[in-house]
Amino acid sequence: MASEITAELIRDLVREQHPDLADLPLVEVDGGWGNQMWRLGTDLAVRIQRMDSSPDHQLKERRWLPFLAPLLPLPVPVPVRHGAPSARSAKLWTVVTWVPGEPLDRATITRAAHATDALAAFLRALHVEAPADAPAGVDRGAHPRECTGGFTHFLESVDPAALGCAARDVRAVWEDAVAAPAWQGPPVWVHGDLHPANVVVADGTLAGVVDFGDLFAGDPAWDLAAAWLLLPAGSSARFFDGYSRADDATIRRARGLAALKSLFLILMGQNGERGLPGGSRRGVRRDVPRSPGSSVIGPESARAALARPTVLAQRPGAGVSDDTQYGEPAHARSASSMPSGPMSWSNPGSSSCRTCARRRVTRQPSTNRASSRPYQSSSRACSSEAIACSEARTRSISRNASSAS
Repeated sequence: MASEITAELIRDLVREQHPDLADLPLVEVDGGWGNQMWRLGTDLAVRIQRMDSSPDHQLKERRWLPFLAPLLPLPVPVPVRHGAPSARSAKLWTVVTWVPGEPLDRATITRAAHATDALAAFLRALHVEAPADAPAGVDRGAHPRECTGGFTHFLESVDPAALGCAARDVRAVWEDAVAAPAWQGPPVWVHGDLHPANVVVADGTLAGVVDFGDLFAGDPAWDLAAAWLLLPAGSSARFFDGYSRADDATIRRARGLAALKSLFLILMGQNGERGLPGGSRRGVRRDVPRSPGSSVIGPESARAALARPTVLAQRPGAGVSDDTQYGEPAHARSASSMPSGPMSWSNPGSSSCRTCARRRVTRQPSTNRASSRPYQSSSRACSSEAIACSEARTRSISRNASSAS
């Protein structure tokens, strides 16, 4: 799996197995962790294994996306041609439909209400009972209580100054999620990896969802955390009203999972800034002003996602506006994403947590930079510089959380 993926290789593979597509323009798409994308012509893309050592993710998409796509109100990348390993390359590859737009880690949501309704409608359509042969979650999908080891590791690894006294409130959100009853309904389809690099934006609103490699049947709370991770401030109440299927326990689990994923994002950014393993600092943008109703995903929005579920102890729509929970707005954010690499939220080091043990994110002294090689990921992650820019806002969040409790 270590061979370099080049335009020449992709062209040769397409010509060998799908010669009718071989003369279409081919352009590399920046980003991606487990798989690399090459746009093929106007309407197609080639998705080829990069870091994924197993073909399971692509095989899962081949099996289920043609079935799910017609049921969903937003475009998704539908497999239309299959590429097999060959003498030229041992990698599995698939030709999929191209989803137009820009990943949210490079774009902004400016039409908040429209984007909120679009996400709610998408997840409402996706979260239907899955068939008996639907895939189970591999390293995600468990009840938050089974991920407590991962949460504790991330919380303790984040610089204390990054969260300040808000750390207590974040832990309280997590403990509430752990105490929440488990999902009692039938297993439903769950995307499993909703973060800013896996949703597409056009005209200021959500326009598509990509990367279904972690698709599984289980608890919808794993997707509903996106209400805090993807949408602009003030959107969660409208989102859950539109989704209309989440009971109190599901919202509590979703809030905790949003906190878990946000901690991981902040930690990725810190380590990327220091050149430590498990970090990335590519794609940092400093030229994106924050205007009312816009959303630029970065460390600040990750911390905001921590704060919003913390303050919403009364649950969305129960009399506390998201907009009043942020404290003062920031002058700018850095565009980034939840890492698109493999993640496990279970207890680090446990037998059920192969991924987390392999790709542990650690906090180390910056003097170790020379001896620590960062992961060569092309996913976007936040920088600790941007984290520092929002420390005042974090302190305000903590004060608001304390006064709301």
